[in-house]
Amino acid sequence: RRRCAVTRVHVDWDVCENHGQCAVVAPEVFRIGEDGVLEHEDQVDDAGLAAVEEAADLCPVQAIRLHRG
Repeated sequence: RRRCAVTRVHVDWDVCENHGQCAVVAPEVFRIGEDGVLEHEDQVDDAGLAAVEEAADLCPVQAIRLHRG
C-alpha cells in the first residue's frame, strides 16, 4: 500500500498581495476570507498537489512556497 505524501504550504505574508489567483486554481487549499484576506490550509496531500503547484506558479508575486516531506 502506497503512503500518501504530505506537502507543507507556506505563504510569505510580507510578499502576498491578496490577488486571489491561488484561490481560483486551488480552492480546496486557498480562499479569500470575508475580510478580503487570503486564508489557506497548511498542508496538501498528493491528490491536491498539482493544483497547489499551479497556484504557486501563477502567483503574480511568487508568495507561495511548497515544502515536501
